[in-house]
Amino acid sequence: MATATKKQRVRAALAGEPVDRPPVSLWGHDFLREWTAGDLVASTLDAYRPYDWDFIKFNPRATYFAEAWGNRYEPPAEQRQPALVSHAVSTADDLLSLQPADIGDGVFGEHLHALSMLMRATDGSVDVLHTVFSPLAVAAQLCGTPDAFLGLAKDAPDGLHAALRTLARTLAAYARAGVEAGASGVFFAPLIWASHDHASDEFYVTFGRPYDLEVLDAAQGAPFNVLHVCRNHNMLTSLLDYPVSAFNWADHGAGNPALQEIRSRTGKAVMGGIDHATLHTASPAEVAAQAREAMSLVGTGLFVTGGCAIPPSTPAENRRAVFEAVRQAG
Repeated sequence: MATATKKQRVRAALAGEPVDRPPVSLWGHDFLREWTAGDLVASTLDAYRPYDWDFIKFNPRATYFAEAWGNRYEPPAEQRQPALVSHAVSTADDLLSLQPADIGDGVFGEHLHALSMLMRATDGSVDVLHTVFSPLAVAAQLCGTPDAFLGLAKDAPDGLHAALRTLARTLAAYARAGVEAGASGVFFAPLIWASHDHASDEFYVTFGRPYDLEVLDAAQGAPFNVLHVCRNHNMLTSLLDYPVSAFNWADHGAGNPALQEIRSRTGKAVMGGIDHATLHTASPAEVAAQAREAMSLVGTGLFVTGGCAIPPSTPAENRRAVFEAVRQAG
């Protein structure tokens, strides 16, 4: 089969068509270089160029959505998540007082500027996915801890719905703006809340699904929208009707479905095969074996990726083992 361009390869995989080889990519945080648009773009390119990935999942600092509504964080001095300094929501009145954020200003404006910089740097040669957290995930961040959030959800459900409507309005506009800036789609992430370890199906149907769909609707028309479901014991099988082109999750995680199960149930593309939780400690041979196993089990409609962001300490030889295993299959 003739060698495809990156975008041709991605489009064929999304359509479930034969392709020279599956698209392959990894992504993760560089916690020290996520604090300005220029540093974020530079770190993204530094992670992309040595391996010539087939697409870029633009991985921002994970705190910036909550920063837009008042959370404050201390930038780390080492490769770890920023420390929370203060959070915006403590009471039901705080939920009711949340206002839509200006996506052209502050941290949203900063990250849209970074996206535009990345698009110019790659000159349209590669698909870029723009990360968008779900309204439920952002609301929980604003409360400081999962337990505090669940307490407010129980005591002030009307206030939470009001907050979620506000967050969804802004995040929908932001998702639309990312596509307009050149992203091929959104990488939509509910974080821990689409896991049975943290929420029930009833809770998610009430506080997650309607606001998820509002945000995803704003990105419709983009060719490469992805639902990313974090953590073990996830709810993915309840979310298969979401209007996306592909699903990404930790298929090696406890209680999670296998790649081939979701591929056969939906006909949509699946993204995974590499255990992100052990990628930094596995041998290159073990990593390559994971990639080959995924390709043997799924066939068409597969993207070989991690199940989530990979650890910053992942050795270069392990990253290289992923793309070598896939490219040797072509």
